[in-house]
Amino acid sequence: MVKQVNQETSREQLEEELYLFNTGQLFDSYLTLGCAAEIFEGVAGFRFTVWAPHAKSVSVVADFCNWDTGLAMEKIDETGAWTLFSDAAKEGHCYKYRIEQANGEMKLKIDPYAHEFEVRPKDASIVKSLPQKKWKDHLWMASKKRHTLTKRPINIYEVHLSSWKCHADGSWYSIPELQQELIPYVKEMGYTHIEFMPLMEHPLDASWGYQLTGYYAVSSKFGTIEEFQDFVEAAHQAHIGVIMDWVPGHFNRNDYGMAYFDGTPQFEYNDSNKAQNFRWGTMNFDLGKAQVHSFLISNALFWLEQFHLDGLRVDAVSSMLYLDYDEGPWIPNEDGSNHNREGVHFIQKMNTTIFKRHPDVLMIAEESTAWSKVTCPVDQGGLGFNYKWNMGWMNDTLKFFEMDPLLRKHHFNLITFSFMYAFNEKFILPFSHDEVVHGKKSLMHKMHGDRYNQFAGLRTMEAYKMAHPGKKLDFMGNEFGQFLEWRVHSELEWSSLEDEMNHQYQQFSQRLNELYKKERALWEIDHDPSGIEILDADNAEESILTFIRKGKKPRDFLIVLCNFLPVERQQYKVGVPYEGLYEELLNTEMVEFGGVWTTGQGVLKTSADSQNRQPYSLELILPAMSVVILRPKRVMGVPKS
Repeated sequence: MVKQVNQETSREQLEEELYLFNTGQLFDSYLTLGCAAEIFEGVAGFRFTVWAPHAKSVSVVADFCNWDTGLAMEKIDETGAWTLFSDAAKEGHCYKYRIEQANGEMKLKIDPYAHEFEVRPKDASIVKSLPQKKWKDHLWMASKKRHTLTKRPINIYEVHLSSWKCHADGSWYSIPELQQELIPYVKEMGYTHIEFMPLMEHPLDASWGYQLTGYYAVSSKFGTIEEFQDFVEAAHQAHIGVIMDWVPGHFNRNDYGMAYFDGTPQFEYNDSNKAQNFRWGTMNFDLGKAQVHSFLISNALFWLEQFHLDGLRVDAVSSMLYLDYDEGPWIPNEDGSNHNREGVHFIQKMNTTIFKRHPDVLMIAEESTAWSKVTCPVDQGGLGFNYKWNMGWMNDTLKFFEMDPLLRKHHFNLITFSFMYAFNEKFILPFSHDEVVHGKKSLMHKMHGDRYNQFAGLRTMEAYKMAHPGKKLDFMGNEFGQFLEWRVHSELEWSSLEDEMNHQYQQFSQRLNELYKKERALWEIDHDPSGIEILDADNAEESILTFIRKGKKPRDFLIVLCNFLPVERQQYKVGVPYEGLYEELLNTEMVEFGGVWTTGQGVLKTSADSQNRQPYSLELILPAMSVVILRPKRVMGVPKS
């Protein structure tokens, strides 16, 4: 979009928009600040606008002018912003801001609102118009409005873009190349969404994209805005949603970036203890500052609107909620509490603003503490997210499966405790990148026993996750049992698929994902106790857990039996609610998945013996280290509604 303005309307409009920016209410601030194409007084060029309230002077230095002195920018009265129109600027030119800081020191800074940057190690901003794409994903976008998120299947494939696959020489796949391979793979595997680790501009691979310099640009390492827009469109046309990780809590401290931009604490807190993020070596955003609200909320909406993203996973929410979350010194509130009230207010404002515009998007909190009401609406005292990663479930589950099966009966609460709080929040159950890196080992490597038992344990764990209430997430490589833990500079261990056991496990993952999407009982009532009925959670001695998952319709139910020991149980009885015939929907020990069972157990007929507080029961063999899921085939007495 190219603005056509004259001097009078340009200044008046800028002042009005900057007033909103300074009061924390300009939620499309990327259309005002940064670099944008403009026709000014009939002349085509680009307008540069930057917020640097305590700078003594600001110039644009660029390919189209002198890099030493540049073109002086004009300060717009009391707005704290500086502006310049140049008809010499062209698409693709590199530029920076030459800022005479409050102490008189000269610094070259990137544009915080730039839409493109040089490929690192170079770091200049690039003159770039925001593309006006004609989208072709109308069916997907309309479908989102018709279907309630909580009552849909959500099974997310988490991806680090440059290490999913690499070329033979180790170079990265471009976004168009990835589009041709990743989207068909995700669709074939049966996932519903792709979640990317951050794709914004960042200087260091080791940060995995979580230490950002350019919030409004796709990283030059990955590609362009247009390419990522096309990727999302292609994913939607394939009926795959796209989510991205987003980092509003802290930012990269490199000198050329936003840190002490005008020589004073500008984006960061005035208090150096609050400004410094000691754990991650970054700077914390001042979440009490109105202009930071405009910058960050605009950024969230930028990715949701300009790229049609289906949601954001908000990183490190805990660091925004607590004054003492970091490792450095801190000062409590007047009442002695440790809550960051400014952070809480910002999060509530952010979610309120986003859901007012887009009630159908996912706003997912990565929050690792017991903070209450994370997914409760703001008007009910909550933070306003609609989903939260269940970190407690993940940690307990992995700890349970890593231990010797002989010890599991003594720690059975690790696998059952989650049912005590499963409906306190709207949860996503993640096996994420954080759990397969830095010496934690891959999921497959965490499993106890020899290679056969490791895969049996992995199948059991994933099937248990799929049957447990809550939406799902798996990190790339988990789906085929990669043995090596994730390495940011190398592609996944795709060669392991030449091994029959890995290939069979990949087939199992695919079958499990498709089963999940097909069976409404596994996702239709995920966030209410009515969606599950526990049959037996007290059989610690045999380490067997049984429960019923339920959909809205009475006939939409599944019987889930989890055997967490490598011991087969003959003539095992489980209670069922209705008389009739039941069939095996899943047996994780089938030979096609890498198990030892060549044939299933056929159709099972109920007996009138009550079991597990149910009027009828079934008798079956419960394979060693397995999950068996049964569904009704022909039953009597089921209510019609």
